[in-house]
Amino acid sequence: MITRNTKLKLRRRYKFRKRQVEGIGTNAEENIEKLFFKRLPRLGDVRRFVLSWLVLFLLLIGGVVAQTRSLERHYQTSGPIPGGVFTEGILGAFTNANPMFATGSVDNAVSRLIFSGLMRYDAQNRLVQDLAERYEVDETASKYTFVLRDDIFWHDGKPVTAQDVLFTFKTIQNPDAKSPLLSSWRGIVIESPDAKTVVFTLPNALTAFPHSLTTGIVPKHLLENVEISQLRSIRFNTVSPVGSGPFMWGSIEVKGGNPDDREEQIGLLPNDKFYRGKPKLQQFIIRTFRNENGLTSSLKNQEINAAAGIETKPDDIDAAIQDFSVPLTSQVMAFFNNTHEILADIKVRQALVQAIDQNAIITSLGYPVIPARSPLLMTHLGYDKALVQNSFNKVEAERLLDEAGWVRSAGGFRQKDGKPLSLRLYSQATSEYTYVTGELQKQWAAIGVDVQVLLQSAQDLQQVTVAQHNYDILLYGISLGKDPDVFAYWHSSQATLITGGSLNFSEYQSTVADKALEAGRTRAGDELRAIKYKPFLEAWKTDAPALALYQPRILYLTRTPITNFEPRTLNAPSERYANVENWMIRVGKTVKE
Repeated sequence: MITRNTKLKLRRRYKFRKRQVEGIGTNAEENIEKLFFKRLPRLGDVRRFVLSWLVLFLLLIGGVVAQTRSLERHYQTSGPIPGGVFTEGILGAFTNANPMFATGSVDNAVSRLIFSGLMRYDAQNRLVQDLAERYEVDETASKYTFVLRDDIFWHDGKPVTAQDVLFTFKTIQNPDAKSPLLSSWRGIVIESPDAKTVVFTLPNALTAFPHSLTTGIVPKHLLENVEISQLRSIRFNTVSPVGSGPFMWGSIEVKGGNPDDREEQIGLLPNDKFYRGKPKLQQFIIRTFRNENGLTSSLKNQEINAAAGIETKPDDIDAAIQDFSVPLTSQVMAFFNNTHEILADIKVRQALVQAIDQNAIITSLGYPVIPARSPLLMTHLGYDKALVQNSFNKVEAERLLDEAGWVRSAGGFRQKDGKPLSLRLYSQATSEYTYVTGELQKQWAAIGVDVQVLLQSAQDLQQVTVAQHNYDILLYGISLGKDPDVFAYWHSSQATLITGGSLNFSEYQSTVADKALEAGRTRAGDELRAIKYKPFLEAWKTDAPALALYQPRILYLTRTPITNFEPRTLNAPSERYANVENWMIRVGKTVKE
């Protein structure tokens, strides 16, 4: 209850506060009048003083800004920075990312980005360790021991072990898996004494064996329970591959119902656990195209950053687009089927070689290529410029055919015992091979040889013509790699399908060449190997089993400058990713080192 005395006290306190506020207001008005309004007329007298301080203040701010920008230029520079989405268009179709089954340009590209092998080729095309930390070779050069790194993991986080390596190559060796790599692994014993060690015991010494270990390794823990005959068609290969390479599988999108215009878009993400460091790119996207027009159009429309698979740079393409014409350690050759009735005659083969003006053909290709004149490349150990195929000599070519009994008929072509000198030349239906086969046909016609050119799709050529050696002459490209071991292409054991070989496209058989090829691949030491290959080169020159033409190249077109992409020579187109973890496409401010 509030009493009368309480009310009086509150009233007195209220009146006191009111008088106090009124006094403060009166004082404030007097001070504003005295200190501001009455002094305004004097402002003009101090304007110089005020302006001086204002100018000084502005100069101070300007100096700080100038100094900051100067220091920024001193300590920072414009340069490549991590991040960005890189989209690459490739001519071809995606069918399988599993390295045990991958074939074709797209499959090999995806497989190379996702999986790692025991060995790899670096940006300088040198063979170096990948998943392997080190390896040793015994004195017989037939036993190789590899020790794995400690910091290698699958994309699902599990460690890569020797059991994974064992599983990969034993699966390749199993005929039920139907791996295209089977023939290279016959007779090799693979063992794993512990979780980090793998031992390969070869039936014979093989100096070039480490070059065959760039094949990607697959995870045993995800595939061991799959029926071996079903491995080629499981979802792992196309929807959920798990590797240990620089990029991880993200997604796949398929557009178009018609096989002729279907496109796949594969999204890959950087692997945080990659032992050489997380890739700098934020995402790597591969888009597939069934024809060059679609691929070129996407490059022109800035839908992709780069394009692989185009044969020649279009004339109407943006001048800002950079082209990399990178030589491959491969050869394009015209293989003469030595078991053919006409081509079994060494003089006919020699005449076919000397009838060709190789320089005229490669000069008119429209882009630079390296000439090939031997079964070995000029960069190969053992190459001898004195032991190369005979050069162009039309007069000598005609003399050889005359000597072999082939005489010109009224129509200009040659015949013997009433049989025409007629041969079938097969190749792939591309603009490059169409031109080259046309030139070969024309130049051989000039010495009286009737050549029928038959061009096929890549699938028909590979699965029917090449696989069954159903040709008289085959214009074809073969991959040689960095090592000079060309046993598979020229040894008699690889000459026919019956003997289990198929890469000796000339079906060439020579005891001298066989011994030299066997010796060259089994000897250690560069000088000794070079000596051992000499008899093979001599026999090859004399026997003329094929016509060497040129080293093919890969044309890589880029709209976006790619930092750290500087390829010199590649063993395969997919080797352009040798240092993909260091690629950068964005530019920004970076601190000077």
